[in-house]
Amino acid sequence: MQTLFTVCVMSGAGRQLALFLCGCYVVALGVHAEEPRVASHHEAEHYMAAVYEHRSVLTSDPLALMSRKEALELMNQNLDIYEQQVMIAAQKDVQIIVFPEDGIHGFNFTRTSVYPFLDFMPSPRLVRWNPCLEPHRFNDTEVLQRLSCMAIKGNMFLVANLGTKQPCHRNDPGCPNDGRYQFNTNVVFSNNGTLVDRYRKHNLYFEAAFDAPLEVDLIIFDTPFAGKFGIFTCFDILFFEPAIRLLQDPEVKHVVYPAAWMNQLPLLAAIQIQRAFAIAFGINFLAANIHHPTLGMTGSGIHSPRKSFWHHDMEDSRGHLIIAQVAKNPLGLIGMQNTTGKMDPSHSKFLELLAGDPYCEKDAQEVHCDRATKWNMNAPPTFHSEMMYDNFTLVPVWGKEGYLRVCANGLCCHLLYQRPTLSKELYALGVFDGLHTVHGTYYVQACALVKCGGLGFDTCGQEITEATGRFAFHLWGNFSTSYIFPLLLTSGMTLETPDQFGWESDYSFLRKRGLSSGLVTAALYGRLYERD
Repeated sequence: MQTLFTVCVMSGAGRQLALFLCGCYVVALGVHAEEPRVASHHEAEHYMAAVYEHRSVLTSDPLALMSRKEALELMNQNLDIYEQQVMIAAQKDVQIIVFPEDGIHGFNFTRTSVYPFLDFMPSPRLVRWNPCLEPHRFNDTEVLQRLSCMAIKGNMFLVANLGTKQPCHRNDPGCPNDGRYQFNTNVVFSNNGTLVDRYRKHNLYFEAAFDAPLEVDLIIFDTPFAGKFGIFTCFDILFFEPAIRLLQDPEVKHVVYPAAWMNQLPLLAAIQIQRAFAIAFGINFLAANIHHPTLGMTGSGIHSPRKSFWHHDMEDSRGHLIIAQVAKNPLGLIGMQNTTGKMDPSHSKFLELLAGDPYCEKDAQEVHCDRATKWNMNAPPTFHSEMMYDNFTLVPVWGKEGYLRVCANGLCCHLLYQRPTLSKELYALGVFDGLHTVHGTYYVQACALVKCGGLGFDTCGQEITEATGRFAFHLWGNFSTSYIFPLLLTSGMTLETPDQFGWESDYSFLRKRGLSSGLVTAALYGRLYERD
């Protein structure tokens, strides 16, 4: 199997701003490529990381019962690919590699059919164990042994996901009827093969084969090259436990994130939410997704607040390795307090709107944000359309410039925009403030500028990936949560970096002055965890 991988170099200059120089190149196995030009830097300020988007070898029937021997034969096919990627990464001095959720065993099992795929997992908090050097200490640990040996062979920290089992006693009130717990588990090995820690997935996504642990695992592991890392899995990213609680520790500046994420546009594509999480918390986010394009599963990356190296490919069936040089202390986006020099006119208009200029805020026909200029604008109609299975309230975005506001429940979303040219596309500004109840139950507040699927209002909210409309805009809302994730996606599943993201006068705002390609989605995605 030929595997493509991308090597990217991200470099910074200490604590200064304007820090990123990047060189990327793509290599196919067996094909020589030009070595990257690495900007001068202090190695002590960076580490080398890798994530692998893996197209897993799957059982033909996940409901069928298999022997342990048959299960190991299938899993070893995936582990062989993992080992190849570790050795490629080792050639680039990678210090930590992340593999995806379900990459070794697959998915869609029943509780019974997954059992032959499960390794026994002792608690690393209670037992210090090196599976590669002590293979006979525990039974049914063949997968853990191979992963441990890979970490040694590649001389790197290794993060992988597997199914694990843990016997329990009948006097344990949570013990399942079959006498064992079954967990969706991430494991972390050090470069000497020691099992450093494990995280058992808390927020299961329709995973009948697995149990959620009785108490949430809050796992932070330390590394000699970059300090503290947090860890969680896939669907966990949308919930307070454990993702948000982990990041209450200010020393956690990096997260490793195995996932088997099915993309859902316009607001929850894998690379969208990964990047948004990195920006929102000012951290490095190392995300490895599974690669099954026919199931809508692709999208991995090494993300920092100011730069991302990502892979999203719905056409190529091959796996993909991303390698990047990452700053140990990631720099956040420029906030309001960092702006210097003369303020541009659009930002002056934005601040006047926030200050409550009566013409700006109350006159639906004219916007007088800059007192010397009048923008004539007919109040557009409000309509409803389904987006992400939720009933959004929207207004069309017409004309080359303007100011719009749309409200639902207590949330009002505002858009101040300019367009260099008009495209033959319909865009809309939408708001949702309510409980999302499809494929999970959680409370969302969202302000979203989206390209519609066609020219009809009922197409707004459809999944599209291509667009030509370019905008310079401020998007803001009076959110009642501080947990806001900025989403910015352009044509061809391209990530863009906001110029600014933060708070001003109790409004969360997102600002972008120019896009490299047509806008697909610009959104502020808020989560009210206490109302789930």
